[in-house]
Amino acid sequence: MPKKDVSLSDMQLELMRALWDAGRATTAQVHEQVGKPRQLAYTTVATLLTRLEKRGLVKSVKEQGERVFKPTVTETEVTRSMVSSLVDTLFRGDPSALVSHLVNEKDIDRDDIEAVRKLLARKGK
Repeated sequence: MPKKDVSLSDMQLELMRALWDAGRATTAQVHEQVGKPRQLAYTTVATLLTRLEKRGLVKSVKEQGERVFKPTVTETEVTRSMVSSLVDTLFRGDPSALVSHLVNEKDIDRDDIEAVRKLLARKGK
């Protein structure tokens, strides 16, 4: 679990995913993967990465005059934190309310239902 609650904007999450996928990347590499398709300026990507670093979610080292960023938290840690926050905030701490919402509001095919049944059976053991 991360040292503190982690809440990320959609853009921050995209940047983190680029870093998780690559393992480590320069600002230019993250800009190429995330910034250009979203028509973000290079400086915007650089600023967002610096803010993530200030929060302790990434760290950077200087290599050949360029900053290389590496995530300090895993995708699982961030997912766990954000889902916990979602359950606490929107579902008043009741995870069954989240599951109920998903079942009632989303189209779920038989394969998904069977996968959930298997997960619940394993969890119940």
